[in-house]
Amino acid sequence: MLAEPEGLAELQALGARSVPVLSRGDTYTYAQSLKAIVEFVGLNEKTSPDLTPAELYARLDKFMDAAIALLPLMPADRLDVHVPGRPRSYRHLSFHMFRVVAAFLDAIDGITLVQDAFREVPADDATMAWVAGYGAKVKQRLDAWWAKTADRDGTGTLDTYYGPQSMHDLFERTTWHCGQHVRQWMMLLEREGVTIVPPLVDADFAKLPMPQNVWDG
Repeated sequence: MLAEPEGLAELQALGARSVPVLSRGDTYTYAQSLKAIVEFVGLNEKTSPDLTPAELYARLDKFMDAAIALLPLMPADRLDVHVPGRPRSYRHLSFHMFRVVAAFLDAIDGITLVQDAFREVPADDATMAWVAGYGAKVKQRLDAWWAKTADRDGTGTLDTYYGPQSMHDLFERTTWHCGQHVRQWMMLLEREGVTIVPPLVDADFAKLPMPQNVWDG
């Protein structure tokens, strides 16, 4: 849609206000939910998360620890470079990987998840030390929530811009979303000539509905 604005205009004419979207004739569904996709195309497939909420928490906790450690390794003079294939700077990506988790926790607190939450960006001069500090605070929120929540099965319902979602489903989406961006950050470091010992391996992404590609397209 970034490359085809006319396609976005067609979806907006149907009433869709965000992407990704699946459309057929004059009907559509938001494609953020695997369950909604399967129901829309009429498949008889399992859509519930493969990992329990406890397992998702452990994965997300590890992803955030990795991000906090990796962000400061990016050379400061590269932070305004754009990632492959889209108008997003390294600086904005670094903030976004934590903002998606904060948005999930806001939904837990009763604040409807809106897409604008994912469009928020840090200050133009935000350093990686600052973003890592922000990420550490979000991780503290995550840890505090998990320590006290009674919804260990993820059966609660959260309000989002693409309809009510179970806590379990949104937790899974938040986990792989964050993990995908950490995976991208590791590749960006390599792209910029920074040698790292990857803190995450394929097993850390297992049983999550990760995109096949590290980058779109």
